[in-house]
Amino acid sequence: MTGHHSGERIVLASNNAGKVREINQLLASEQITVVPQKDFNIPDAIEDGLSFVENAIKKARHASSLSGLPAIADDSGIEVDALNGAPGIYSARFAGAGASDEENLQKLLSHIEDIPEERRTARFQCLMVYMRHAEDPTPIICQGSWEGRILFEPQGENGFGYDPIFYVPTHDCSSAQLEPQTKNSLSHRGQALKALLQALSV
Repeated sequence: MTGHHSGERIVLASNNAGKVREINQLLASEQITVVPQKDFNIPDAIEDGLSFVENAIKKARHASSLSGLPAIADDSGIEVDALNGAPGIYSARFAGAGASDEENLQKLLSHIEDIPEERRTARFQCLMVYMRHAEDPTPIICQGSWEGRILFEPQGENGFGYDPIFYVPTHDCSSAQLEPQTKNSLSHRGQALKALLQALSV
């Protein structure tokens, strides 16, 4: 692969254990070693962008500049049509800074408790960015979307974030009821990372 060496080390700009685990599972067959930014004691970047792509770039640039390595960052969230696309970029802190997954999803459920099933459409969005170095003027940017709807109550123990309340129509269950391999083959993050790997192998 041009410009891409087997055994390359890439820093992953996330301190979210669920994301680190998923991205490592997705990259297991690639000759790429993904090092989470905490291994370099890199703190979270300030995510003050107004779009997923801005936040992903901020995170990747931050991790690359502090590690000296190429960086992958993902910014992702859930968009609920009945809430005009909220929580969107604020998904991870919907119930406030440092909120737990459970607090976030309960707040989301409370906002749409009166919304009937057919109007509970939603999607997960993932913007994934790869930067060769901190000043990379042309980051590789890939997007994945995963359509579904919001359940009335949490189901399942797998996954993280909003997975227990995200209904997957193709499998008639929640995202948190899918096996990890199945989720990775369907999910917004899996789609974005596949596109990124294709772009890197050109």
